Amino acid sequence: MQTDNISRDWDGDVFRADDAPSRQYTEVDPETIHILVHSFYGTIRSHARLGKIFETRLDGRWPEHLAKMETFWQSVLLKNGTYKGKPVPAHLKLKEVVSSDYAQWLSVFRPVTRSVFIPELADEIIIIAERIAQSLWLATFGIAGSEPPADLFSNKA
Repeated sequence: MQTDNISRDWDGDVFRADDAPSRQYTEVDPETIHILVHSFYGTIRSHARLGKIFETRLDGRWPEHLAKMETFWQSVLLKNGTYKGKPVPAHLKLKEVVSSDYAQWLSVFRPVTRSVFIPELADEIIIIAERIAQSLWLATFGIAGSEPPADLFSNKA
């Protein structure tokens, strides 16, 4: 539930869309991934376009989704193999998603990640997220020989 840019997650933690975490972390571990995931979704819920998509899709299922996203990012960033989902088929089902939504997702993810982690680590995580967004864009909208839009790449790549 969100009120005045305040989101409560399934653990009762409060995340404000306009607040950064109180410190920047120097390492990736399950705790910092929890902070990243919950900070990101606390912010995305107030996004003009994506917030509506997430709210419609996840109404009543936020705890399940947040737990799944923590597992996903742990598998990606910690390489622990705990995530067993299939992101491409899940995203192909999202008929309301348009090509520019992946760039919008990154426009939220990048600053949230930079607020959670020190710059060097944030940049590494953002490059990984961009590769994921590029892959999902290609699977969803790409045709033979197409390239993902430029806004799915950072200037630091």
